[in-house]
Amino acid sequence: MRIATTIPSTDETIRPARLAREVEQRGFDGLYLPEHTHIPVSRETPSPMGEPLSREYGRLLDPYVALAAAATVTERIALGTSVTLVAQHDPIALAKTIATLDLLSEGRFSLGGLGVGFGWNVEEAADHGVEWSGRRELVRDRIALMRALWDPEPTPYEGTFGSVSASLAHPKPARRGGPPVLLGGAAGPKLFAQIAEYADGWIPIGGSGLADALPVLHETWERAGRGPERPMVVPSFVEPSPGKLEHYAELGIDQVVLRLPAGEETEVLRTLDAYARYL
Repeated sequence: MRIATTIPSTDETIRPARLAREVEQRGFDGLYLPEHTHIPVSRETPSPMGEPLSREYGRLLDPYVALAAAATVTERIALGTSVTLVAQHDPIALAKTIATLDLLSEGRFSLGGLGVGFGWNVEEAADHGVEWSGRRELVRDRIALMRALWDPEPTPYEGTFGSVSASLAHPKPARRGGPPVLLGGAAGPKLFAQIAEYADGWIPIGGSGLADALPVLHETWERAGRGPERPMVVPSFVEPSPGKLEHYAELGIDQVVLRLPAGEETEVLRTLDAYARYL
């Protein structure tokens, strides 16, 4: 099992480059970072993590800049997002950012993956001009547009929310078609249908209930004609225990992302050392 890490990386936590070196030196397999551009003070949307909302949510670093810093000081670890809010980005610019990060990391973003969230904060999305009820369709559209830009040959895309003409757009990600797209969200027929339609897998938060959810996801995947290879499933923000990781392995999961605290350097490194026993 590949064991990676994630952290709410902020201006008050360990710096991404320092953390990445420590993650790689200890033998972990990757570093994934989450995203929120901002948290409006006037927020009325209840947090699914509970209230009051933890301090780090309003202080997160840009994941792509932070992962670029991590890439410059490491050679092996996979890089990814857990998760990025694609609806809140210009897809042409985001496609360029991801492809550049993948190039500069020598394909390690393609090894990790684009964890994609639909968001929970209505006010944050509204500031980006996102209509809440249509955000899932918007994400699908933007993923398709980015994949057109990542295609080896100039490929046009005409979508509901955006379009791009056949274009010269380099660099290209190391993985043909772009990095794996892993959709986040709670288990259910709507999410699983979307994964089977256009994604490569699922990045659930915490990983509870997987024994019941995975057969449903696999059945949905097979009905969609996605072929013999099963979807990737990468539980993220996992609080580990020996029994939990053994359970994941028995379910056929070969990668898990462990949550690090949004603390200072000493606390984070102490947690990394505690997690090293699972490697």
